[in-house]
Amino acid sequence: MRLLPAAVAGDRRFLIMLALGFSAGVPLPLTAFVLRQWMSESGISLAAIGLTALIGLSYSLKFLWSPLLDHAMPPLFRGWGRRRGWLATIQPILALSILALGFTNPAAAPELTVAVAVLVAFLSASQDVVVDAYRIEFLEERQQGLGLAWYVWGYRGALLAANAGALAVAEFAGWTLAFAYCAALIGVGFLAVWLGPEPEGQRREARGWAARMRAAVVDPFADFMRRPYWLAILLFIALFKLGEALAGVMTAPFYRELGFSRTEVAAVGSVFGLFATLVGALAGGWLVVRIGTARALVLTGITQMLSNLMYVALAHAGHDMPMLWAQVGVENFTDGLADAAFVTYLSSLTSRAFTATQYALLSSLAAVPLRTLGAGSGSLAEWLGWVDFFLLTTFAALPAMAVMLFLLWRLPPPPRATHVAALEEPGPG
Repeated sequence: MRLLPAAVAGDRRFLIMLALGFSAGVPLPLTAFVLRQWMSESGISLAAIGLTALIGLSYSLKFLWSPLLDHAMPPLFRGWGRRRGWLATIQPILALSILALGFTNPAAAPELTVAVAVLVAFLSASQDVVVDAYRIEFLEERQQGLGLAWYVWGYRGALLAANAGALAVAEFAGWTLAFAYCAALIGVGFLAVWLGPEPEGQRREARGWAARMRAAVVDPFADFMRRPYWLAILLFIALFKLGEALAGVMTAPFYRELGFSRTEVAAVGSVFGLFATLVGALAGGWLVVRIGTARALVLTGITQMLSNLMYVALAHAGHDMPMLWAQVGVENFTDGLADAAFVTYLSSLTSRAFTATQYALLSSLAAVPLRTLGAGSGSLAEWLGWVDFFLLTTFAALPAMAVMLFLLWRLPPPPRATHVAALEEPGPG
């Protein structure tokens, strides 16, 4: 413990990772919870709000244009190098897009609001691609674990600043200033890019686009498809978070309809919710090591499924602050538990020759069905009502549980976690 402060104080690279993690985390709430809160206050229908789940497809499909960002020189700031040049190109446009989002009016022109939000998500996903490459090349091998930890805490801090912070600013100064505040937060990342050096990286062989795509996408998937029950594995990955995805898209309008204010949602849903998630992830990591991945996956999957019943309890309670604290605490804690076991299980599925690429592709593609099916959550909520809708999201986890039990029976994972470091990696959401 005594070596850590000295190592950090003597190397500014960790502060750069903190700042880049912060910049990467800012846009995510703006295209999800914050945007849905704004739209629900503007009188947008639940069906239309549910369709905002499609905005985040860029985070799931970013591997499609990552070879371009990985190999091509940026159109601007070429003198800064490939990594810093791309970041210096993307970040100002991202900040301007967030600023422009605040000047739209979802009540008068929701299509324009969604279009700008799609642009924000695309630029944010592109920034993530370059930041990941920068981090890997910028840090020495022995610094990767600590550097990732600093990146994660910067990312989590940004989620708090852009979620609870934006809601608080909107409460006192309006939505335009709330998005302007978040646009200014991107400057933290730009400052890090400006002051940080360009990593040397590795010399890349000159290959055509087809060869690059084959190495980046085709080969890892071809390797994965040679293992038994690979279709069942993909089905489980796609369905595991289905209930959470359906419920999560409707959280903002649900709280709004129950009469909770922006400040109440910011304090409980964002601040306390983030704390509960982190505690749950730590507890989940301990559980995986203690009882093994298989049993932890079953136990945390059940708790994640049952936690959606807290929405039903809150729907019956109405505007009840103690029940809101309970619902947010249970839901976020169990999500953290399940994420820890799920990420460890995903990590155990990757081949040693394709660890990074295979994990990135699987985790990205897993979110595509969730976002597409989640887009229909608003229509379901309007049709069923809140109580029956959240009961449906609870039962939506049962198919994944059945597939999971089959896979754990046929393909049991190692009895102890071997990929604990993966638990620290954040995800877009």
